[in-house]
Amino acid sequence: MSTVYGSVGGQPFFDALVDRFYERVEADAVLRPLYPDDLGPGKRALALFLAQYWGGPTSYSDEKGHPRLRMRHGGFVIGRRERDAWHAAMSASVRAAGLERDVEQQLLDYFAMAADHLVNHPG
Repeated sequence: MSTVYGSVGGQPFFDALVDRFYERVEADAVLRPLYPDDLGPGKRALALFLAQYWGGPTSYSDEKGHPRLRMRHGGFVIGRRERDAWHAAMSASVRAAGLERDVEQQLLDYFAMAADHLVNHPG
């Protein structure tokens, strides 16, 4: 059975995707205040999580346990503005990868769902 993880070349793809995403976070006035000064640990966690989600090794869960995305993001106010900024940054990062159309769409669909799922504030 083929996985997205395998079709994109494994962990290096997710590392590069997260690097592109965090470059956008650093330049975004809405997103940057939501992140700690040291972006390194978050970058690593996100890359491992995405790799695992898309069929790669269980390194994320081995280190951090169950993802519990809503719980892990519960301390942040995530309204429509934050959701849209996050989704725009991640979508642009995916599109910059030059993936096959069907794989790109799978990723974009997932990130739209994830962005919606993490909204925890009506604003």
